[in-house]
Amino acid sequence: MQPTPQASGLRAARVPAQGQGAAPSHPRDVLLGAQAQTGFLPVCDHYSGVEARMRKSLQLQAEMTQEFGTCVFDVTLDCEDGAPVGLEADHARLVARLALGAAPGARVAARVHAVDHPAFANDVATIAGEAGHRLSHIMVPKVESVDDVLAAERALEKASAAPVPIHVLIESPAAVHRAFEIAAHPRVQSLSFGLMDFVSAHGGAIPAHGMTSAGQFSHPLVVRAKLEIAAACHAHGKVPSHCVVTEFADTVAMQGAASRAARELGYTRMWSIHPAQIRPILQAFAPQQDDIEVASKIIAAAADSDWAPISLEGTLHDRASYRFYWQVLERAHRTGRTLPLAVRHWFGASASVPL
Repeated sequence: MQPTPQASGLRAARVPAQGQGAAPSHPRDVLLGAQAQTGFLPVCDHYSGVEARMRKSLQLQAEMTQEFGTCVFDVTLDCEDGAPVGLEADHARLVARLALGAAPGARVAARVHAVDHPAFANDVATIAGEAGHRLSHIMVPKVESVDDVLAAERALEKASAAPVPIHVLIESPAAVHRAFEIAAHPRVQSLSFGLMDFVSAHGGAIPAHGMTSAGQFSHPLVVRAKLEIAAACHAHGKVPSHCVVTEFADTVAMQGAASRAARELGYTRMWSIHPAQIRPILQAFAPQQDDIEVASKIIAAAADSDWAPISLEGTLHDRASYRFYWQVLERAHRTGRTLPLAVRHWFGASASVPL
């Protein structure tokens, strides 16, 4: 039996009337604090490395930003797999030009070569040096330890005054072992899991099936690696980003993998390698509309009570549950979901349209 507000000393929830002023403090300032992740990132990170596809990706991002009223996916311009051998410097200059020419408000990143690759230093010097102020982050592949993060940080500081966040790609058993140390670095914003290289690093001990959309959720070593990365990120307030699904023509497989990554393994972001994967990722990572409505009611009532504990429909709520429900609303916003009027003002955007 739930105690009454009078018996527990709590205030009964009073949802503010339409049009009344909001609480003076933003929920992010009140609720998140040290336990929050370092940034609210779009749930989809779309990769492209060929010039025509990079341009189309940026165009699609601008179109979907207009559609949803917020930027719903990052575009990461790829040097590691996109640059032709021997033409890495030319490709880095192309990436810098594309980042500089992106639409205002665009979220554009670059994946550079690994820190031990001959092209790494020039990648960072060119891209961060010329377009660092336009970059949402730099993705560094094949990170094995904090030393690799430190090398990337030094290169960024040498190239650019802009505080560009670092995203890292975890691709080996040793890197998985050090995931908590890597996630603890203050410049690191997100850890991604590199499925293909991780499986290949096992010398045939993991069958090829472990790289498929189904096998990556059933092989124990692969699942363990994913859980370690997700746990490391959540322990340090960073964003865990799930790996690709290579069967890009299989919408059902894509939807299933994205849903399992979000619902079962604790991932809050996922890679896309084909434009057709973007909307299924947004849909899989978006809260259900009923959950959005519940979260809106709780957060609006909490704000009206100055964030003190409340009783709402027979259930007690305090800062812990407020934090949870606020993050539901943040995720709804980042996936282009329609936000109820009671909370929309905190996001500074007009109503989004459903996916």
